[in-house]
Amino acid sequence: MIVIGDEILSGRTRDSNMHHLARELTAMGVALREARVVPDERAAIVAAVNALRAAHDHVFTSGGIGPTHDDVTADAVAEAFGVPIDVREDARAILEAYYGDSGALNAARLRMARIPEGAVLIPNPISQAPGFQIGNVYVMAGVPDIFAAMLEEVKPRIVGGPPVLSHALRVPLAEGDIADALAEAARAHPQVSIGSYPFYRGGLGTTLVARARDRAALEAAVRDLREMCARLGAARIEETPPPEGA
Repeated sequence: MIVIGDEILSGRTRDSNMHHLARELTAMGVALREARVVPDERAAIVAAVNALRAAHDHVFTSGGIGPTHDDVTADAVAEAFGVPIDVREDARAILEAYYGDSGALNAARLRMARIPEGAVLIPNPISQAPGFQIGNVYVMAGVPDIFAAMLEEVKPRIVGGPPVLSHALRVPLAEGDIADALAEAARAHPQVSIGSYPFYRGGLGTTLVARARDRAALEAAVRDLREMCARLGAARIEETPPPEGA
């Protein structure tokens, strides 16, 4: 994923689109492998698009496709693919239907109908201004509600796999006290990703999270983790298993 926007990098706006995308892809059995945040600068966007589209099956962008001068994502993506960009009639028709004869479709808003040559539109059921897909790159809005709506339009185009199942164990043990035993458990279950996340709420503790596509492999790892925690003196283990039938 490429998150685009000076407002993200300045701290003015908190990004939520990456979190939403990660959750949706995980449910589809697709792993989000990398995310970058880049400014509203054409060269930075071109570099990120070219690097990630060569390295991954799918690339999602959010931000920078609005009507103002700093919305340069569409131009940058066109440059990355080496194709021209201009107002496209199907995109113009969508905006004309939305704004009607009120005169609200001014030159600034018409910028949102500029689509790189060869791209396929991504519908926008909320504010109508479309995103687009070119190659393996999906260019979508930065506004969270619109990004989420566009993602729903895109999901049928993506072939997923078995969903990643997750089982969490929250234990009142410090991360440093379980590190060696945890490494041993991880080596014993190579099909399962095992992570540890420390917390402090009235005392040190650790949440262990096991993730796998195979339920039997996950359950075997969780049994070992449960026994490990008990052996190390965990008086209480709070568990959050994956949903039944997932």
